[in-house]
Amino acid sequence: MGEMIEIPAEHGPVPAWLATTTNPRPGIVVLQEWWGLNDHIRDVCDRLGDGGYVALAPDLYRGDSTRAPDEAGRLMLGLEVPRAVEDCRAAAEHLLGHESVRGGKVGIMGFCMGGGLALVASSAHPAFGACVDFYGVIPWEGIEPDFRNMPPFLGIFGAEDTSVGAEKVRSLEASLVDNGVVSRFEVFEGCGHAFFNDTRPEAYDEDAASDAWQIVLDFFDEHLR
Repeated sequence: MGEMIEIPAEHGPVPAWLATTTNPRPGIVVLQEWWGLNDHIRDVCDRLGDGGYVALAPDLYRGDSTRAPDEAGRLMLGLEVPRAVEDCRAAAEHLLGHESVRGGKVGIMGFCMGGGLALVASSAHPAFGACVDFYGVIPWEGIEPDFRNMPPFLGIFGAEDTSVGAEKVRSLEASLVDNGVVSRFEVFEGCGHAFFNDTRPEAYDEDAASDAWQIVLDFFDEHLR
């Protein structure tokens, strides 16, 4: 099980959930959905810890969380993206200085809103050596990643995800290809948005989630050696 800590950042201390491992392995920054830093995201960190990584999830909302979609939308659209990107950088630097982390780069993975933010943050800081996006596109107007600086990318999407849509996935893939980014897209048939989230039984797909998790671990193993 992980624990809540605070990490230093430009805008003040950031609360974060940290899950460690017994043997030195790469670190991974985990970014929340629009709900906030909740049990699902903490569990993802703990699972990464069980899988041999050191995982850190910064609390981008500074303690706020919700189960109401309207409130989640308000929190997401009100997020100060430059500050959130700085939180990601601070999380990466904390991991790189952690005694249980090896390697000169860390991974980053995000879900929904966090997937979009992972695109932006991983292209903004050279500390990131691999990026995983679970069914996320950038929800903030005027915010674009610099695809020229993107590390290797893995996108996990559901074929029936009406929140994202196939056109946006194709557009993202084209942008990555045009900029020479090493990228891989896995689209799971019959799955909608949030199919990996086992706290949402109406969306969760156990078989697809299990397959996606193994793909993610293999991807990080390949790019964070």
